[in-house]
Amino acid sequence: FLREKRQVVKKIGPIIKLMQTQQIKYSEKYFDCVYEYRHVILPPNLLKLIPPNRLLTEAEWRSYGIQQSKGWIHYSIHPPEPHILLFRRELKKKL
Repeated sequence: FLREKRQVVKKIGPIIKLMQTQQIKYSEKYFDCVYEYRHVILPPNLLKLIPPNRLLTEAEWRSYGIQQSKGWIHYSIHPPEPHILLFRRELKKKL
C-alpha cells in the first residue's frame, strides 16, 4: 500500500505544484532611485504552507512555485496581508 501511495504522490505532486503556480499573481514592477519592486499574491492554499512572520530565502520562495528572474529578495512582511509577499532588487547601474 505504501509503495502505491508513493507512486501516486510522485505523479500528482508536479500537477499540484503546477496548479499552485498558475494561481500565483505577480504585480507590475515599480521603482525608486535605488530598487525595483514587485509584489506576489499567493492563493490561500499556498499561504498555509509558508512559515509565518519571517522572510523567505530565494530557495524557499522558489520551492513554493514563485517564479522570478535572479536577484529578487523577499524584503518585507505586511502583517495585515500575509498573502502578499514584497520583493525588491537593486537597479542595475548604467555605465
